[in-house]
Amino acid sequence: MRKRWASALGQFRHPAQVIATGFAAAILLGTVLLTLPIATTSGSSAGWLTALFTATSAVCVTGLVVVDTASHWSMFGELVIAGLIQAGGLGIMTLATLFTLLVAGRLGLRTRIFAQAETKTFSMSDVRRVVGKIVLFSLACEAVVAVVLSARFVIGYGEPLGAAVYLGGFHAVSAFNNAGFGLWPDNLMRFVTDPWICLPIAAAVIVGGLGFPVVFELARSWRRPSRWTILTRVTVGVTLILLVAGTLVFLITEWRNPATLGKLDGPGKLLAAFFTGVMPRTAGFNSLDIAQMYPSSLLATDVLMFIGGGSAGTAGGIKVTTFGLLAFIIWAELRGEPRVNVGHRRLSDSAQRQAVSITAISIGLVAVSTWVLLVLTPHSLDQVLFEAVSAFGTVGLSTGITAAVTPAGQLLLVLLMFVGRIGPLTMGSALALKERQHRYELPEEKVIVG
Repeated sequence: MRKRWASALGQFRHPAQVIATGFAAAILLGTVLLTLPIATTSGSSAGWLTALFTATSAVCVTGLVVVDTASHWSMFGELVIAGLIQAGGLGIMTLATLFTLLVAGRLGLRTRIFAQAETKTFSMSDVRRVVGKIVLFSLACEAVVAVVLSARFVIGYGEPLGAAVYLGGFHAVSAFNNAGFGLWPDNLMRFVTDPWICLPIAAAVIVGGLGFPVVFELARSWRRPSRWTILTRVTVGVTLILLVAGTLVFLITEWRNPATLGKLDGPGKLLAAFFTGVMPRTAGFNSLDIAQMYPSSLLATDVLMFIGGGSAGTAGGIKVTTFGLLAFIIWAELRGEPRVNVGHRRLSDSAQRQAVSITAISIGLVAVSTWVLLVLTPHSLDQVLFEAVSAFGTVGLSTGITAAVTPAGQLLLVLLMFVGRIGPLTMGSALALKERQHRYELPEEKVIVG
């Protein structure tokens, strides 16, 4: 078994190829399972496009849907979706590493390299320990949220214990993995003023979106911020800023909107605005009707969805780390400093190039995809841009046009979700046959920029 596994991995030249192939294989498996008649409530086979879209949305922990999850899919179908969400959240390579540990008892060098690429650990010798922590931490967080939600469904809404546990478990997995799949037609709008539902889900989204390296470092040295790495400093700082800014933006813009916050009392408005500000991190839950929001709120949501959550977490987008590093790069350039410093650390040149490249590629993909969707659909720019950013950022929020998008448009959204989950640079390197290294440098020339 170990030799066959190593032989299979040996067919790939770069860890990114394994990651991309693993996600594609999971999507294919999910598509096949969701096309089975047992997966639907009607007992008839779902269309291949519906199954493909749903499987991609689940594996890429997005939450966009073309059919209502609760009414269209049977319990078997919902369990398949939950399993795909869990697999996508933990990462295919994390699960593969765990499988290798169980079967072989130890890791080979190549497997360590691949697992390191997926888990974003900094030392290959730490992969086994980190993978175990990732699995245990994820299951523990999901269990805590599931217990709180299940208790609320029983006590507050009179659900039978079995149904409450099922609802609590499904939404806990969906929340921690930043998926946003809900089992009600209105998602979570019926719980807009219920803090026992909204706050545990929001907490799970935030923790899952921080990223495992950041969570582990905070657990070790949360009392000593001066010892935090650049990754933790930027992730925590930018996350707090975006959470506060998002809440204030939605409070200001939607305060008098009778279709959203306008009908709620003061505490209800604050809870709904906070929940709405958290979800673009990138979980597709919504307690307000997105389609009824003002254009200014949709634009603010676009920005938050594009930024996303933390690196190595379950969130998508260009990542708060990338966004924060761009801010430091711009600040250093404005001050005319030759080096970019974050706290008492200097930012490497490769990290600067990666941040700029990821942002530029992402903007290009969203812009081109938005233009194509405008050509393929009769919807407005606000709606189409929102859909494209939501798919690329693996968010899952929608103004309600997903099911009405043409088959060609839905396939484009599938591609956006896949690329958004894998990451532009990872996807690009996975497609490259080999890395090119120059053994020489060309003469430098100054170029006027701007």
